[in-house]
Amino acid sequence: MKRAMKLYFIIIGLTAVALAMTNDIIQNFFKDAYHINAFQRGLLEIPREAPGFLLILIVAALAMFSDIRISMFAQILSFIGIAVLGLVTPSFSVMMIFIFINSAGMHLFFPMQDSIGIALAEPEKVGRRMGQYKGLFTGMEMLGAGVVFAGFYFDVFSFERNIKIPFLIAGVLFLVIFFLFVYLNQAMHIEGNHPKKTKFVFRKEYKFYYILVVMYGVQKQMMMVYGPWVLIELLGKGTDTIAALVMVGLFVGVFFIPALGRWVDRFGVKKMLYADAISFVAVYFAYGMLCVGYVTGALGTSGWPVALAYVLFIIDKMSSQMGLIRTVYLKKIAIAPEDITPTLSLGISMDHIMSITFAVIFGAIWSAIGPQYVFFMVSALSLINLLVAYKLKVTWE
Repeated sequence: MKRAMKLYFIIIGLTAVALAMTNDIIQNFFKDAYHINAFQRGLLEIPREAPGFLLILIVAALAMFSDIRISMFAQILSFIGIAVLGLVTPSFSVMMIFIFINSAGMHLFFPMQDSIGIALAEPEKVGRRMGQYKGLFTGMEMLGAGVVFAGFYFDVFSFERNIKIPFLIAGVLFLVIFFLFVYLNQAMHIEGNHPKKTKFVFRKEYKFYYILVVMYGVQKQMMMVYGPWVLIELLGKGTDTIAALVMVGLFVGVFFIPALGRWVDRFGVKKMLYADAISFVAVYFAYGMLCVGYVTGALGTSGWPVALAYVLFIIDKMSSQMGLIRTVYLKKIAIAPEDITPTLSLGISMDHIMSITFAVIFGAIWSAIGPQYVFFMVSALSLINLLVAYKLKVTWE
């Protein structure tokens, strides 16, 4: 394995630990430190997701830089945003500013992460390499979740104190990743794999990819916000429980994600998009039925009804990794290799338009008429994914 790829595996692993210390438990931070409700939680998605909405503009503004240098800038933003929140608990409005800065760094790195990974992968092993990247990411995220679980369980970590140790650990990791990118930049030049620059791209040939990412923007709210909010708000579970469930889901993902990469290479993108769509429809319908039971009192908030919510949380956590199917699909249909990074960036911006919009809508629906309707709505909308899989014409396999 080339030096550049080895460095990139290390970067992927450390990024996963940093996200386990921040993104995976940010909802508990909002609840414990600021005592927000479901509607306020939806509003908080605006500063969290706005960087994704603005991503295509940010990437266009940085077009003179390579993917590697943009990734370096992303780590600095991530560090600044989370380090401040690790040291103080500012007012709600000031907190949103630093959430925005941290989120800007993370969102800026997301398309670069896939683009750099694809650039380093052998042409005949793209699916396998993407599976390995995601598998390592999942395993290291599980390690980070384990540290978080132990820290909160034994009361070493707390979001009700000014000093938030998980956020400070993440800040240090973002700095380390920055310096690793410096070395990766040198290694890619030495190996003749020069980091490419980006430009804005919008092509009608990528229409199905755009539809898939738009739908992901809606579904992402379930994965990241309202699925966990069922456990936090309706069942009263704390950070240690969420971290433990994340850890279990990631443990399963260590084996599931690399297998997913192999399945994409073996069965093809079309069949895997069918599987992806069916999983979204089924999981969110099941979530909705559970919410009906919790709200009406037909289901208790202990015992097997809670265990079912745990199972859905874990399955949903794994479903979030199915995004590698979309990435491989884009690689297959890309008219030119240099289209990949800007198209990934545009895709993230498109999914965030939907994410911000539906975050507020879902928060209002949850508060006004009940959480079950949020899940039923997304389950129905996910039928669009099935339609895309049906319409997809495969010309490369």
